[in-house]
Amino acid sequence: MSRADRLALFLSLIAILVTYGVEERVFERLPHIEDEMAFVWQAQAIAHGHLTYPSPPDPKSFLVPFVIDYQGQRFGKYPPGWPATLALGIMVGGRAWVNPVLAGLGIWLTYRLGKRLFSTSVGLLAAILSLSSPFFLMNSGSLLSHPLGLMLSAAFALAWLEAWDEPRLPRWLPLSTAALCLGLLALTRPLTAIGVCLPFIPHGLHLWFKTDRIGRRHLLFFSLGVLALASLLFVWQFSVTGDPLLNPYTLWWNYDKVGFGPGVGRLEGGHTLHQALINTRHSLWVGWHDFFGWGSYSWAFLPCGALAVLRQRRWKSLPVLGVFPSLVLVYMAYWIGSSLFGPRYYYEGLYSLTLLSAAGIAFLAGWPTHEGASWPMYQGWRRLRPLGSTAILALLLSANLLFYTPIRLGGMYGLYGVQRARLQPFLVAQSQGLTPALVIVHPDHWTEYGTLLELQDPALSTPFIFAISRGPAADAALAQHVPHRKVYHYYPEEPWGCYVTPVSKIDGEP
Repeated sequence: MSRADRLALFLSLIAILVTYGVEERVFERLPHIEDEMAFVWQAQAIAHGHLTYPSPPDPKSFLVPFVIDYQGQRFGKYPPGWPATLALGIMVGGRAWVNPVLAGLGIWLTYRLGKRLFSTSVGLLAAILSLSSPFFLMNSGSLLSHPLGLMLSAAFALAWLEAWDEPRLPRWLPLSTAALCLGLLALTRPLTAIGVCLPFIPHGLHLWFKTDRIGRRHLLFFSLGVLALASLLFVWQFSVTGDPLLNPYTLWWNYDKVGFGPGVGRLEGGHTLHQALINTRHSLWVGWHDFFGWGSYSWAFLPCGALAVLRQRRWKSLPVLGVFPSLVLVYMAYWIGSSLFGPRYYYEGLYSLTLLSAAGIAFLAGWPTHEGASWPMYQGWRRLRPLGSTAILALLLSANLLFYTPIRLGGMYGLYGVQRARLQPFLVAQSQGLTPALVIVHPDHWTEYGTLLELQDPALSTPFIFAISRGPAADAALAQHVPHRKVYHYYPEEPWGCYVTPVSKIDGEP
């Protein structure tokens, strides 16, 4: 292992610690948005050996966002790849470490891609840009599926290059790895998998006509392997819905589909190209702030990177660099954009931006942009080129880390009112005397109820189980279904009091 490899490994370890710090300090190891809550529910179910559970009595009272009740069964709407991965973390007691570890792997793979496509210096620069990215830190510190997607996307790209660009191993081994990664990505984020593989299709077609019979056989086996793994998505859909072609997304919102036209999206006439352009423009506007935290100029080094690719004819980098624009294009077919965590639908293509930006920085500074090139020795005023480029980069990184990133991450603390302090009233010793209990929550906002789901399992077997109030009649009927539990009413604005009847806080008895 070279000195640069050890430095990249060190950056990967730093990424694990930093992103865990974001998860601990900013997100408090809690799900904050509906997607995360559904992922946690699904992961808990899988950790206990279930894809579905029988629907509880009055399912609307036991609401879990994006968890569906259909034909008497309850299951999450999301594909199984990420919940199964998160379940592994739950089983070993390390749920909070899953995404940070994946983030560290993402940094390492980004470095390896940069080293293979350009040079060691470009790989290290790309790793540093990724690690300093507020976009990377936000998503890697969450409970969302994107860090797994980034790792699988980058591993697929690296394995594909290893198979066809001067392979050092028997070709079947990296191709099997590439097929495994792309297939698992399809089981995690199917539309993302399409966006990731699209830029590699022209290369694959070129290889098909250029290579020999053995090479075509390898390509065929790769394609069949990806299709076999991806087809498990239909097996999963059959397992939870009874219909292999029924997308669970449409059971929550019947308009939650990919495509254009009537019935797609929330607009009266359906999703349109005009709306897609609006969504994309807004997502990218947020992204150019969040990618590197350089105001709206995160794209600043991309033109120089493109110039470096063209001048040095680094054509083999084009599929990898094309992943990000491919994801932008593919997600135009989805009816909603993304901005809360940055344009997270493009997260799995982040390495395209960091690699091209790193190549641009190296090109400006006169550093090697292809492996084997020597470091130039500048004399006189020519030394201003590397010194000026280094100074500009240091200024941008410092401005991001000192100003933009703390403000951006700080703004995510307590997102939608979700805070670990809201769990504390049910964790103190005095509360255990109230169990087993059904707590009917009367929230001002649904996330006050959603936060408490952290204390509840999918089987509703925990000491406290929580229901959201749906009115006196529904609440009273619900209590009849759990005669073995004490029933309390809880008002989040008065967190330390539980009431035996749903009365006002002034008149009620705690």
